[in-house]
Amino acid sequence: MIDLKGYRLTWLGHATFHIQTPSGKSILIDPWVMNNPVCPDDKKSFQKIDAMLCTHGHGDHIGDAVELAKQHDPKIVGVYELCMWLKKKGARQIHPMNKGGSQTVEGVRVTMVHADHSCGIEDGGEILYGGEACGYVIELEGGLKIYHAGDTNVFGDMQIIRELYAPEVVMLPIGDLFTMSPREAAYACKLLKPKFVIPMHFDTFPVLTGRPPQLEKLVEASGIKVIAMTHGQTLG
Repeated sequence: MIDLKGYRLTWLGHATFHIQTPSGKSILIDPWVMNNPVCPDDKKSFQKIDAMLCTHGHGDHIGDAVELAKQHDPKIVGVYELCMWLKKKGARQIHPMNKGGSQTVEGVRVTMVHADHSCGIEDGGEILYGGEACGYVIELEGGLKIYHAGDTNVFGDMQIIRELYAPEVVMLPIGDLFTMSPREAAYACKLLKPKFVIPMHFDTFPVLTGRPPQLEKLVEASGIKVIAMTHGQTLG
C-alpha cells in the first residue's frame, strides 16, 4: 500500500480529492463537492480549506469553487484566466500560474503540467474562455510526488512528466467519453511508469463506462498497482 508519509488522501468522487497534511493543512483538488452526486453526505462540508487546486473550468471540477472560496477563503491555484474569473466571483486569495511553473502552497510544492482537454467556463448561459486545462505534480514533504492528471487524453509528453518529476502515485481518469478510457490510461501508465495508479472520473454518471478492473487487467504485467478507491475512502 502507498506510504503517504503522514498525509491523508480522501477521494470524494469524480476527480475531487482532499489532502490533509501532517501539520493540519487542508488541500482540496477540483472542488466539486456539495453538488457531486457520488460524494458521501458526511464529506460534503469542511472545518477549513487552506488551499484549492483547480485543473480546469468545467462545472464537474470547479462547481463549488466559488461557494467554498467564500466560506473558507483558501489560497486558490489555477491557470491564470481561471483564477481571474474566480477573483471576479469573489475569491480573495488567488495564486495563478501556468504550465511548467511551480510554487509552494501550504507546505506542498505544486507544478502545473499539460493536460489534453478543453476548458470552457459556463457562466450565466455563456461559455467563457478559461485558459487551458492542466494537471498538477504535487510534491509532499518527504519527497513523495503525486500526479493529478485532471481531465485528459493520453499524450506523449507524459514521458517528459516521468523524466522530469517521476511521480510515484498518479491519478488518471478512466471513464471514457469525456476523458481517457482504461485503454488510454493503461498507455499513460506505460509512459509515466508509476508505482501506483488511482483511477478517477468514472462511475459518476452512466455515460462514464470505464472501470478499474479493466485498467487492472491492462497493466497487470507491468507491476503497477491499481488502487481502486471507493467514494469517501481515505488512504494514510
